Parts: sequence; structure tokens; C-alpha cells
Amino acid sequence: MTLTRTQQGLAALDAMFNAARAQNRAAFLPYFPIGYPTYDESIDALEAMAAEGVDGFEIGIPFSDPIADGPAIQMATQIALDNGVTVRKCLDAVATLRARGVAQPMMMMGYANPLLAYGAERFVQDARAAGADGLIVPDLPAEEAHYFSAACEAAGLAQVFMLAPTSDDRRIDLVASRATGFIYVVALTGITGARAELPPDLTDTLGRIRARTDKRLVLGFGISKPEHVKQIKSLVDGFIVGSALVRAGQEGVAAVKALTRALVSGLAQKDDDRC
Repeated sequence: MTLTRTQQGLAALDAMFNAARAQNRAAFLPYFPIGYPTYDESIDALEAMAAEGVDGFEIGIPFSDPIADGPAIQMATQIALDNGVTVRKCLDAVATLRARGVAQPMMMMGYANPLLAYGAERFVQDARAAGADGLIVPDLPAEEAHYFSAACEAAGLAQVFMLAPTSDDRRIDLVASRATGFIYVVALTGITGARAELPPDLTDTLGRIRARTDKRLVLGFGISKPEHVKQIKSLVDGFIVGSALVRAGQEGVAAVKALTRALVSGLAQKDDDRC
């Protein structure tokens, strides 16, 4: 799949979501950490996923204490750290992918400490220069948006915050007022990781959020197979798969490519089932 990159930041995300919606489906944004299983293989894996027709990416920045992540991503990001991956190298990876012709939007996903140590404004500026389109910081609540909000606004990059099934109306309203690009909806309470089934109350959770905002909703945590994709592709604006792809990464780029192809195929399946 060949794309041409003509927009960046919020405009690129808007174009991505609009293109997916024109096909009556959600956008697929896989997560993969830079530096796992090696630096070069992570770039090759992301390039391979791009060629399979994913809509965008979450580019994982390794951190030593990824509190939102389960065993698979914890293991992968520790390997990446052991491989010497830094915030700067993650930005370099984005620039390399852009140079290789990868045009899909890329969201930088990392925890607050290393980004603040790098420098919030400097990170946003360097992320834009590398070709990134936005920022997701799992341990940065909307109340602390100010650390990055001015820089993201000035750079035209998205700043995404999370909602969970336990989020009440006040939290939904706060996140909706401060998130740009989209809202990341956590499908279940707990940490990341592939699940056999999606939670039965998922439709109710999404309905509560939809009733209070028209911001785009991207679903993550637990999605791991084409059957899940088939279930959710008309319920949300986008979805994220992480742990399943990371596990495939243990077997090499070919395994990541094969799983990506299978997940993309779920977007083409008839969505006559619901969560």
C-alpha cells in the first residue's frame, strides 16, 4: 500500500480517520516499541506493517517502569533499553521511517519521566521535525496537560488522553475538553495484554463516552485477533493492537507482517456480530 504524506499532526490524523470512515470501518493503529527485538528489526517491523495497509502507528518509547503495560510489552521495552534505545533514538527511528517512505500518521507513545527529562518543549519540537504527529503519555493525566499542551498546540500535534470503563462523567468531560486528535479508550480495567474475549460491557462504556463528546474514540487494551477487529470496527473510530504484535516480534519481522495482514483482514469481514 503506497501513501503520500502531504499533511502532519492533527491534519494528518483527520485525513486518516476520514479515509477509514469513508470505508465504513475503524482505523488500525498498531503499537510497536523501538529497539525490540533490535533497533533495526523494530524499524523493519514497522515498515512491514505499513506495507500491509495499517492506517497509523503508536511508536513505543521504552521506559523502565511501564505501569500501564502487561508482561509482553514490559519484556519488550526492557530488551529495548538493554539495547541502548533512548528517546533520541526513537525520534531518529521516526525520521528513518519517513525517509523510507512510510507515510502513515505516527503517535509517539511514552511515559512522562523520560520525556520530561528530555525536555517537554524540546521533545515536541524534535518529534515534529522527525515526522511524528502526536503524543500519548499513559501516566500523564489530563490535569497535567500543561506540561505538553502549549508545545503541541504550537506544533500542530495531537495530545491524547485516556478514558477507562471506570471513568465517571466528570472525568469524561475533562478528558474530552483537553484531548486533541482523539481520545484513547481503554477497553478494560487493568494493564495491556491480549485477551481471549473483549469485555461484554464494552458497548455500554463506549455509549457513555459518545453521549458526552464527539471527539474521535480509539480503543486499546486486549485487542489481539481478527475476530476482535470484526466486533469493534464499526463501534469506534480506531483501534490499537500492541501485545499480540510484540509477541509476534519474538519470531521476527515475517511473523509481525503475517499477524498484521490477518488483523487487516478483520476490517474486511462482515460486521454482523456485536460486543
